[in-house]
Amino acid sequence: MSKPHMERQLADNEASAFLRAIRISPRKLNLVAQMIRGKDAARAVAELTFSRRRITDDVKKVLQAAIANAENNHQLDVDRLYVKEAHVGRAFVMKRFHTRGRGRSARIEKPFSHLTVIVRERAEDAGENA
Repeated sequence: MSKPHMERQLADNEASAFLRAIRISPRKLNLVAQMIRGKDAARAVAELTFSRRRITDDVKKVLQAAIANAENNHQLDVDRLYVKEAHVGRAFVMKRFHTRGRGRSARIEKPFSHLTVIVRERAEDAGENA
C-alpha cells in the first residue's frame, strides 16, 4: 500500500525547476532573478550568460533545467517558452563568530537561499498561421 498520487500543481503548459540551499543572500539572488522575470527563455539564458554577477551561473543552470523539463517531460515547444516566475526564498542562516580585539567577538551570518524558476509556453497567435 502506497500513498496516493499527488496532483500536479502547475498548469499543463508550465514546467519548473528549483535549487535549494544556494550560498548567497536572498537579496542579492533576487536581483538576478528580477533580471529574467517575464522574458523569453532564450533571451534570459543569453542575459545570464553575459552577466558579470557570480551567482548567474547557478541561475542559468536552473533555467536550463526548467527548459529541459518542459521539453522532455511535458512536450512543450522550447521556442515559445518564457520565464513566468522566478522567485527567491530564504533558507537557513549559518551563524559564525569572528574574534575581535580586547576579547570581544562579532557575529557573522552566512545566509542561504532557495530559487524556483517556472517557465510557461506562450499561446499561439491567431495571425501566425494566416
